[in-house]
Amino acid sequence: MEVSYKKITSPLLTFLFISSIFIQCLPYVSSLGVNYGTLGNNLPPPSQVAQFLKDKTIIDKIKIFDVNPDILKAFANTNISVTVTVPNGEIPKLLDIGYAKSYVEANIKPFYPQTKIDVIAVGNEILHWETPEVQNKLVGAMRTLYQALTQSGINTIKVSTPHSLGILLSSNPPSLAKFRPGWDVTILAPMLQFLRETKGPFMVNPYPYFGYNPEQVDFLLFKQNKGVFDKFSRRTYSNMFDVLLDAVFMSMKRLGYDDVDIVAAETGWPSFGESFEPQCTVDNAASYNGGLVRKIVSGIGSPLMPHRKIETYLFGLFNENTKPGSNAERNFGLFRPDFTPVYNIGIMKGQQLLPIPQPSKPLPQPALPQPQPRGPIPVAKPGPIVPAQPAPRLPAQPGPKPVGPIGKKFCMPKPQATDAQLQASLDWACTNQGVDCGPVQAGGPCFNPNTVRSHAAYVMNSYYQIKGKNDFNCDFSGSAAIVFADPSYGTCKYLS
Repeated sequence: MEVSYKKITSPLLTFLFISSIFIQCLPYVSSLGVNYGTLGNNLPPPSQVAQFLKDKTIIDKIKIFDVNPDILKAFANTNISVTVTVPNGEIPKLLDIGYAKSYVEANIKPFYPQTKIDVIAVGNEILHWETPEVQNKLVGAMRTLYQALTQSGINTIKVSTPHSLGILLSSNPPSLAKFRPGWDVTILAPMLQFLRETKGPFMVNPYPYFGYNPEQVDFLLFKQNKGVFDKFSRRTYSNMFDVLLDAVFMSMKRLGYDDVDIVAAETGWPSFGESFEPQCTVDNAASYNGGLVRKIVSGIGSPLMPHRKIETYLFGLFNENTKPGSNAERNFGLFRPDFTPVYNIGIMKGQQLLPIPQPSKPLPQPALPQPQPRGPIPVAKPGPIVPAQPAPRLPAQPGPKPVGPIGKKFCMPKPQATDAQLQASLDWACTNQGVDCGPVQAGGPCFNPNTVRSHAAYVMNSYYQIKGKNDFNCDFSGSAAIVFADPSYGTCKYLS
């Protein structure tokens, strides 16, 4: 191809030519969102938060976990987009169009359009947390709420719902990922059809943090690494975030809905944790979130979605000092309550983006393991299914198993767990959960020492191992944690 260097004489052509060069020199700019949680007794008022985000940061979207009127008022006329959340308990009632219209009248119309509400999230991680009865009502509730919006004259607000990555049967390698059978065709396909019809996003909560593995810390934290090669798609991955997103994308594609937009509704890394959470450091949080911001701003997309815009919401805005759980749950924030940054990741106006951090240590070339089945999660079927006994609370945002070689992991009670907590977990796991509790019964190899803690340790670990070894299988209402030292003793051999 020959290139002509003719003199440009038209003023319009000169302007367009210079503008095109200028635009190409600018960094790609993409929307950056943040989850604004309010589980703290020392947080600043919403009016100050709105002014701070508008004046001082590049954040132009927030997501809240309710329809807080004070927050919605505060963000009026800021041009910051807001995603609101309908509580899980409202889902059955939203099937009634009359109730849905009254909900819109009370919670949306008083603030719209002065407040730029662009998405209503119907519940949060419904397929992971709620009963099959509620799961079966989710898509119908989404459709009815959307109908209520349009009948109220609102046609710019989308309706969606965020999912944990427990919706995936497998994620490794991403090219072979697919949704869990049962949810795929009965719930997720109708949901994706609705989102296609209404141009709404498919919302997921990808958390590489929950798949922490010290052997792959660089891959998890956007540091320099040798990458992971997917031999089926022949794509190389440089970070876990892309693996998770492409796993979601391929799962959607298998159902024929790869044209629906994907939103990363929650992702983040805590800066402080308990003694048994060594991955929770300021450096790790800055590396993960800084790398994520750098990726979002670049607009490079993922290996299977090159240059595709993935709207992303960091979790979270503030450290929340009354949030239940371990210290890590209270330290996901980018800012302290006085608006000082916990660390710098380039989200303040005028700041430079962080460079790519150096690797923590030389790592061997990682390889993708063969897909492994995850532990069973209740799958929705027509009609309610009532579990024989309520399960202990799972962590807020579970993620799939990490990519790459992993050493042995065990699930053990936390030091501060009470005997009452451990007994409740012991009773639950030994009742209709498929755990062989014979070894901790009289005469069994793990009966001694005859203490609740010792018995619970064996049973908790057995549950964790047989249910898929996912980190969210080792929570037990916050009373257990992953360890790497084999707790076996004498003739008592722990599963691994």
